[in-house]
This record gives sequence, structure tokens and C-alpha cells, in this order.
Amino acid sequence: MKQLYLVFIFLFVSFSYSQDSKANGAIDGFRLYPNPVTNGKVYISTADNAPKKVLIFDVLGTQVLETTILGKELNLSEFDAGVYVLRVYEKNKVATRKLIVK
Repeated sequence: MKQLYLVFIFLFVSFSYSQDSKANGAIDGFRLYPNPVTNGKVYISTADNAPKKVLIFDVLGTQVLETTILGKELNLSEFDAGVYVLRVYEKNKVATRKLIVK
């Protein structure tokens, strides 16, 4: 019986998450390069090239950066080597990617 409850919870969470991502939509033409970051700069390009709100989280889920960029370049020279989660918002759309800093 516990397995049945777990399956229902999993399906509910999956359905809820898919609805949220469809409401926001993915950012058209989203590119993040270079990844892994080696020179302290990462470039984020999109089809619209509109201003982007960028949030970066460490592996523990703590927000380590919140900024808005107007172009494509984001300076990460102050970041320690590691794995991060990058979330980008542009015109009510969102993209989330793993970011590796070497």
C-alpha cells in the first residue's frame, strides 16, 4: 500500500512540475557556453537577446548570485571551483542548467 501512495505522490509532483514549466515555457535559442567555465566568464545567448535575470545556486541550494545582464557576458571570476545551478529568466520564460566552474 505504501508503494501505491509513493507512486501517486510521484505522479502528482511530476504533473505539477510539468504544468509549471509549460506555463513559463523554455527560453528560445538558449545557449550557455563555455561550460565548464575556465576563464571566469560565461556567455548566455538567447533568440530574443533581451535583459536576463540570472540566479546561481550552490549544490546545497543556497543562492550565491542574483544579477541582471543586458548583454551575453556574465563574470564568474570570484566563484570557487565547483558545480552550481544556473537559472535564467527572460520575458516570463525560464531555463535551468548545471554550471561547472573549474
